[in-house]
Amino acid sequence: MASNHTWRFFRAGGFDQVRLDTGADLLALDQLDQKLWVALACPTSGLEFDSKTLALIDIDNDGRIRPPELIAAVKWAAGCLKSPDELLKSAPSLPLGSINGATPEGKQLLASAKQILVNLGEKDASIITLEHTADTARIFAQTHFNGDGIVPVDSAPDEGTKAAINDILACLGPELDRSGKPGVNQAKVDLFFAEAQAFSDWWKKAETDPAILPLGASTLGAAAMLPTVRPKIDDYFTRCRLAAFDSRAINALNREEKEYLTFTGKDLNLQSSEISGLPLAQVAPAKPLPLNDGLNPAWARVMERFQTEVIRPLLNGTAAISESDWTMITTRFAACESWLASKAGATVEKLGLTRVRELLAGNSKETVTALIARDQALQPESNAIAAVGKLIRFHRDLYKLVNNFVSFRDFYSRRDKAIFQAGTLYLDQRSCELCLTVEDPGRHALMAGLAGSYLAYCDCARKATGEKLQIVAAFTDGDSDNLMVGRNGIFYDRKGRDWDATISKIVDNPISIRQAFWAPYKKFVRMIEEQIAKRAAAADAAATDQLSQASAQMAAFDKLPPPAKSKPGELRRIDVGVVAALGVAVGAIGGAVASMATGIMRLEPWQIPLVFVALILIVSVPSMLIAFLKLRKRNLGPILDANGWAVNARARINVPFGGSLTHVAVLPPGSQRDLVDPFAEKKRPWRLYITVGIILLFALAWAVGKFDYLLPDKITSSYVIRGKLPSGSPAPSAPAPAEAPK
Repeated sequence: MASNHTWRFFRAGGFDQVRLDTGADLLALDQLDQKLWVALACPTSGLEFDSKTLALIDIDNDGRIRPPELIAAVKWAAGCLKSPDELLKSAPSLPLGSINGATPEGKQLLASAKQILVNLGEKDASIITLEHTADTARIFAQTHFNGDGIVPVDSAPDEGTKAAINDILACLGPELDRSGKPGVNQAKVDLFFAEAQAFSDWWKKAETDPAILPLGASTLGAAAMLPTVRPKIDDYFTRCRLAAFDSRAINALNREEKEYLTFTGKDLNLQSSEISGLPLAQVAPAKPLPLNDGLNPAWARVMERFQTEVIRPLLNGTAAISESDWTMITTRFAACESWLASKAGATVEKLGLTRVRELLAGNSKETVTALIARDQALQPESNAIAAVGKLIRFHRDLYKLVNNFVSFRDFYSRRDKAIFQAGTLYLDQRSCELCLTVEDPGRHALMAGLAGSYLAYCDCARKATGEKLQIVAAFTDGDSDNLMVGRNGIFYDRKGRDWDATISKIVDNPISIRQAFWAPYKKFVRMIEEQIAKRAAAADAAATDQLSQASAQMAAFDKLPPPAKSKPGELRRIDVGVVAALGVAVGAIGGAVASMATGIMRLEPWQIPLVFVALILIVSVPSMLIAFLKLRKRNLGPILDANGWAVNARARINVPFGGSLTHVAVLPPGSQRDLVDPFAEKKRPWRLYITVGIILLFALAWAVGKFDYLLPDKITSSYVIRGKLPSGSPAPSAPAPAEAPK
């Protein structure tokens, strides 16, 4: 896409990043080639950023923000403001004078913002904040209508309408309007009056059909008794029929005596299942059901009520009913039971038929419906409140987001932490500022391991609240000698809260050039320590084995054969061989050291330090070179990509920048140090040992004639020890004979 805008870039992290210094830069983001954007997507969670702002930008609600959504948010916010430069202020408060009232949407936002302040009692305020828009209960506390389509009781103009709304609330429950008050909406009003009409029509059937209410108003009470007694009475007459069919079944139908024995030993009461489960009365062929004497005591009270409400009105208080009487009773109540089964409008039944028909006859429904329509007419103004809150959030947050998405200015400028930095980890006398929250360390490490950084995954917890958190911290300075799984530290999140942190996983990579310089020597020392430990362990095992053998031999000393006699001169040959071998070894070592010393002695004094420097470089430079090549490849991208980002650039973390992300402990300026440690280990005279060793090496080199060609003949080892001059030296001439006297 061709761009008419003149862009400016800055160099950081090894690549060019766009500068967003003006409102014009923000408005032209749709013209910036997305290949030059640092990120092409970021998640809406796990960031140190307002989640509600991110949710408002995430138009498709997929949990990710992409360039089109960010561009749309910038365009909308800039269009609602008089100047897009307002977005650069990132202020938490929005001046009313900054809202663009020249556009229809801006005019509506400005009117809504002013109305919010008026409702909150701040009509003279010139700025509006998120706190103003967040408390909708306060905004609408003094208004009866707020555009949400819910009408509370106190919105009613008269007592009759208030009573109607209270009846609806009692039957169907409330809906809370924006002020927090209980009220009704149109759906509940329609449902209530539909239920009321159904309830009235249902009762009208009973009023027009005499068969439904055979006992008049008392029919419902009598009908309510039938479901309780019907199973037991049906059971009684069925048993009587069986007894008439076969008299041999009478004892079994009345329950045998042995069944009573199963519960007579317990503490009985009339509510026990054993008693209520017995027949209603003693069974006999064609026997009527007694209503007073001879009833199962567990059913006595129920049958007394049944007799009062059903038997007396229908059979004039007879003391017993036959099976035909029972059939007549159930037939008389069949229409009523069918009518009860088809009950409609049960939700308004508690109001009673009279109140329901009163509501249907009046104009309560029309009145409440008109109130709801009046409230809904204010919906555009009410919805603008949410838009005002959205504009305030964008005014505060958008500029920071684009500087952590289009470019990584906050991260590389080090003036403020980036939105993906979760806090600071303190561990091993260091503070690590590149810390990110992670959900699955194992999965994250698969991708983040490609970053080339030393990463420590930590489990964080706050025992006081039970909160848990997992983070990954990048160590970019110092060394890794004391970093290991299980080490504990403290993590401070962006809110300043402290968490206990424990290393759970490590991705090992070089940390610094300084670490690489000392790495070969540390490896050499560790190798020597390991070899010494192995030899010591082997020697200890051998000594233990010898002691065991010696103990066994001592126990069986009298059974051992006499020791074999050594051949003459054998021990001497062994001793001489050992001594000769030791001499050869010492001579070889001494020769090598002497050769080095001889070579060094041939140099000029100023050249000797250079030799030692060269030796150190020969050992350390390869390790430092490898570390340097790895450190210059450190990349932030894989760490963020593993967290759901789509980083579009190779965001390097070079050595100088890495040093700013991890701070190693140093003493404050002007501090005083007391170097006397009362518990320090006793120092050995290493200087004396080294001096003596050097003297012995030089003496050995002189003894084997390594310095003969450098020394005067009289002090060479060949002359002093062997009494002869070094080979190649002219023999001293004999003194000339004395001349004979003439």
